[in-house]
Amino acid sequence: MVQYLSPPIDLSFAALSDATRRGIIDELGRGDASITSLADKFQMTLTGMKKHVQVLERAGLVVTQKVGRVRTCKLGKRGLGAEAEWIEAHRKLFEARFEALDEIISEMKQEGSDD
Repeated sequence: MVQYLSPPIDLSFAALSDATRRGIIDELGRGDASITSLADKFQMTLTGMKKHVQVLERAGLVVTQKVGRVRTCKLGKRGLGAEAEWIEAHRKLFEARFEALDEIISEMKQEGSDD
């Protein structure tokens, strides 16, 4: 079976598609946190939280460090620059298409009022 590697942008969007993982990113934006404290905050099991953190780690959005029995999470250094650029390019594309549609609708309304 052939396995394909996902580009980082795909991993980021997949990781951010889940509301809990977006919440984890928000929480870590306020400061580092242990997996236990994140699990408590989101009212989930440690196993469930570990799975969410692993997805974020694979995407490079979060890094963890284990000291003793505590695994601490913090935001990764990669950031979301490529993702923001992709979103902006597609926002402009949609905006241009909607502007063209608005023009067509205006022309149609004007033709209708000329009758």
